[in-house]
Order: sequence, then structure tokens, then C-alpha cells
Amino acid sequence: MHFVFIIFVGWLVSFLGQLPLGTMSITSTQIAVEENFRNAWRYTFGVAIVEVIYLRITLSGVDWIIQHPFFYKTLGWLTVVFFAALAVLSFMSVKKDAPEKKALLLNNKLDRFLLGSSMSALNPAQIAFWFVWSSYLLSIQVLHSDVTEFNLFTLGCGMGTVAGLALYIYGGYKLITKMGTSNKTLNTIIGVIFLIAAVAQLYRMIFLPQS
Repeated sequence: MHFVFIIFVGWLVSFLGQLPLGTMSITSTQIAVEENFRNAWRYTFGVAIVEVIYLRITLSGVDWIIQHPFFYKTLGWLTVVFFAALAVLSFMSVKKDAPEKKALLLNNKLDRFLLGSSMSALNPAQIAFWFVWSSYLLSIQVLHSDVTEFNLFTLGCGMGTVAGLALYIYGGYKLITKMGTSNKTLNTIIGVIFLIAAVAQLYRMIFLPQS
């Protein structure tokens, strides 16, 4: 019963972490609206797998991350550039006279699983997120420093990520189709979200440097 509880805790933390509107979640909605649910699910599993890998690294390799800050900093600056470029290009696409053209991020033949995994990989902030939560759960002894518990917690977190993005896939699809939202509006929304994400990441890199 304790192991089921560990899975549930992991699921709950990850599910709640997916609820705030962000680049990963809005992209899953875009794929569902502009392509199909199958591609949206491929994207979701790509996101979840990389997040699970990051979580497992955080749980078992915190010392390595601390000793290799270059790894974290490199990913951090790549994230700033990536999100800023997507924000600018999204806003540029809004001005063009092609309202039904596919959103910039999706206007390519890249497999959606690879799109999800690459976007998730360029999100090092989740390392900090999981470090804080795992440290907290260890400190209150909900989670113990045990390989089995770590694996079950990771499994639950992966399931929570999938569940959270599924909510955006179907809930977002229903909301947008009912509202009759155009691609230009979606591009504007995603541009704003990418801009906020870029600024937030830039702030973290400049004012909250990793030692």
C-alpha cells in the first residue's frame, strides 16, 4: 500500500505541475487542434520520457549536477535563445496574410515525439522543480532514499505529466474549437507565452546563477 501511495504522490505533484499554462501544455493543444490527437499523444510521450529522465537524474545524481554547473548553464542559455526566437517568429507570422497557415512551431515534418522530447530537454528549470520537490518529500519522509521508491515515484511522475498534458489536449481542443479561435490568435497566444518563458529564464540565468 505504501508503494501505491508513492506512485500517487508522484502523479499528483507532476499533474499539478502541468496545470499552469506554459509552452509545453499550449503546444499539446495546438497539435491537437491543427493536426490530430495521435500526434498530440506522440508529443506528450516525448515530453514525459525526457522529464522522467531528468527526474531520475535529479534523484540519483544531484551531486553530479552540482559538480557540473556548465551542463545546467548551457541548457539554460539555449532555452533563452530558443524561446526568444520562437516568440519573435510567432509574432512575425501573425502579421502575414496567411491566417490558416499552421503554427510556426508545427510547420515542419519533425516527428512529434521528437518535438516533445527536444522541447522537454530544453527545459532545465524542471531539474530545479524536481530537486525542490524531491528534497521536500525526503525531508518529511514521504519519500525515502531507496531505489525502489525512487523508481515508483518516477513512474508516478511520468503518469502525472501525461495526465496533465492530456487535459490540455482534450480540454484545450474543446475550448478552442467551441470559441472558433483562428491560427493567428493561437500564434499570438503562443508568442506571448514563449516571450514570458524567455524573460523568466533570462531572469533565472542572470539573477539566480547556479553556483
